Amino acid sequence: MDPVVPTVPGAPAPGTVPIDIGADPARELAREELARRAYQEAAPDPVTAGLQWLARRLDELLRAASDISPGGGWGLLVLVAVLVVVVVLVRRRFGPVARTAAASGAVLGDTVRTADEHRRLADRHAAAGAFDDAVRERMRAIVRSLEERTILEPRQGRTAGDAAREGGRVLPAAAGELLEAARRFDETVYGGRPADADTDARLRAVDAAVAATRAVEPA
Repeated sequence: MDPVVPTVPGAPAPGTVPIDIGADPARELAREELARRAYQEAAPDPVTAGLQWLARRLDELLRAASDISPGGGWGLLVLVAVLVVVVVLVRRRFGPVARTAAASGAVLGDTVRTADEHRRLADRHAAAGAFDDAVRERMRAIVRSLEERTILEPRQGRTAGDAAREGGRVLPAAAGELLEAARRFDETVYGGRPADADTDARLRAVDAAVAATRAVEPA
């Protein structure tokens, strides 16, 4: 009697898969096997899949460079192009993280300028087309003005979100604008989304709206 060979649950029964199989049937069989739920659940997350795709493309390009002219000018040119692409992708993917690590999460940081001084800086940055800096200074102006009006107590380490939530409780009519300003600030300063003239104009409007809103004592 032949020994009983244990099988893995869900695997094809012994003897049902032919030993000799053509290329097309083999590919179809592989597709069917990889479509099983177990493989789908084990699939990598989108970031991992993207990095794996990038690694495969780099390998293909490096092989192409070697085939064209191993160690020669064309190979070097392709390698330089690959390195440039990698640098650009890495900066786009991890640049915001690096900026977040380098910059404090606090809106004001160590600055001691008044709200009007921050506004003038924001105006100068906007006039020069430096809208990221304009957004940063405009948000600082908003937070400093809330402190100057004693709506917020001066506190080190306060983030834009903190200021928006705390200020919105005393200025409920401007709570939505404050949250929007904080979101745009975070997207620009920490999220890597460049600001433009529209972003600057929106924060300028929020600053004006907050300044014109009367405080309401919290219930």
